[in-house]
Amino acid sequence: MENRIEQVFKQDKDLLNIFITAGYPKIDSLSKISQALINQGVDVIEIGMPYSDPLADGEVIQEASSVALNNGITISNIFDQAAEIRTMSNSIPLILMGYFNQLLQIGVENFLIKCKRSGVDGLIIPDLPVEVYLSEYEEIFKSFGIKMSFLITPQTSDERIKLLDKACSSFIYIVSDNSLTGASSDRFNKKQIAYFKRIQGLNLRSPSMIGFGISSKIMVKEANIYANGAIIGSAFIKALEKNEQMSFIDKLI
Repeated sequence: MENRIEQVFKQDKDLLNIFITAGYPKIDSLSKISQALINQGVDVIEIGMPYSDPLADGEVIQEASSVALNNGITISNIFDQAAEIRTMSNSIPLILMGYFNQLLQIGVENFLIKCKRSGVDGLIIPDLPVEVYLSEYEEIFKSFGIKMSFLITPQTSDERIKLLDKACSSFIYIVSDNSLTGASSDRFNKKQIAYFKRIQGLNLRSPSMIGFGISSKIMVKEANIYANGAIIGSAFIKALEKNEQMSFIDKLI
């Protein structure tokens, strides 16, 4: 049986992945926000698992994570809300993004069991090295049908990108240019475009999405020229702060 992630990438359309910090702005906000996104035709929902030391996140998402943790959000809460989202849609992919220590705290197998039971389709774990994943965890991920994405940056060598592509069972997450998440412009620069073209030229077997710093309809359209879709996180969180999240999505689609 095909995973929902595989199904969504078979669609002949530009894809939009929206990142939501679980527990923000309120501990139970995730389900309501997700329902609105589903209604507006968003293709993938990426759920951030708040963590006390979020190394890959910029200021906006760090602050949202801090609020969520202060609200009392837990991994158990996140799985409960993911299960609620799954009752709203049996087709939209749900992806958790977080840090490997969050899996280790409850045990990797137990974490994957909870993913399976709650309808989570895949994980993005930036601090899990691909070598460790392949040698210690790939088989158990496969046994539960949980897909794994890997991040690449402009500094990632072609050789390593090919290794990550081989290990990937979901989509390659192309980090646009920034070391941390967060929008800094309303369009990509020439250096970023050259980087995207380099990735295109590798003819990877995995689909890809471009994220980090995407904040405008122009950038979404450009991302879809060079990849299968765009990922928006910080800009959506900012819109959420102003209670303008749905009008923000309207401007992107």
